[in-house]
Amino acid sequence: MNLPAFPSAADSAKDAALDTVFIGVSTKMYMGYGQSLAWLEQLVAEADARPALAAGRVVPFVIPSHPVLPAAAHMLHGTSLVLGAQNCGWADGPWTGEVSPSMLAELGVGLVEIGHAERRRYFAEDEAMIALKVSAAVDAGLTPLLCVGESEMLEPEAAADTVLGQIKAAVSGDWSLASKLVVAYEPVWAIGAPEPASAAYVSRVVGTLRSVLARHALAGLPIIYGGSAKPGLLPQLDGVSGLFLGRFAHDASNFGRVLDEALDIASRS
Repeated sequence: MNLPAFPSAADSAKDAALDTVFIGVSTKMYMGYGQSLAWLEQLVAEADARPALAAGRVVPFVIPSHPVLPAAAHMLHGTSLVLGAQNCGWADGPWTGEVSPSMLAELGVGLVEIGHAERRRYFAEDEAMIALKVSAAVDAGLTPLLCVGESEMLEPEAAADTVLGQIKAAVSGDWSLASKLVVAYEPVWAIGAPEPASAAYVSRVVGTLRSVLARHALAGLPIIYGGSAKPGLLPQLDGVSGLFLGRFAHDASNFGRVLDEALDIASRS
C-alpha cells in the first residue's frame, strides 16, 4: 500500500519546531462505519484542493476507528493524508482483542496514538504499558503519537515538568527513542472543554519543555497541541508544531481552514 510516508520525527527534531507542521484529527468513537467513510471522502477533497500540501511542509493525518482502517488506507492512497490508528497492543501473540503494531503497519498505517488521557483514565493504561506500546510501535516502523498532559491547570513550568516526566517514562529514559516521537500535548482539563487552553499558556508550557529537551538534543521535537483545538488557534501559538484536532474537525471544512492556517505559517517559516 503506497501511502505517504510519515516524516521521521528524528529528522524533524534536528530542525526548527515549525520546519514541518502536523495537522491531525481523530474520530474517537463518534462516527459509525458509513459516516466515517463519507467524512473521509470530504477530508480527501479538502486535501486535494490544496496542492501546496505536496511540498510536505504541512503533514495532515487522520485517525479513524480501527474497523475503518482497511477502507481508509484504500481511500487515502495517492493523497497527502497520512493514516493513523487510535491505539495498538505491544506484541503479537495471545492478546485477545488487541491489534498489533505490525498488523497496523501492514495495513498502511503510518502513526499510532499512544497514551491518550482517556486510555490512561478509563482503561488503566500506566506508564509501563505505554512504554511497551511505544517501543513496539517503533519496532514496527510506526511513528508513536504520544499523548501527554497535566490533569489540572498548573503554572506553565510545573505543567512542563509533568509532561517531561511522561515523555521520559514513555521511552524508559532512552532519549534516542524519544527522537522517534511526535508529542501531542493535551492538557487533560482542556479535552472536551468549550475552549482550548489559552495560547499564552500553551506557548509557555511548550517553550519551557523545549528548553529542557534541548539538553537531550531534542529542542525541535515535534510537539503539537490538542484539547478543544479549532480554527484560529494555530496562528496564536508560539513554538508549537501543529494541532491535533477533535470534534471541531468532524466538520471537514474546519479541517480545511486549519490546513490553510498551517500552509500560511509554513510558507513564512
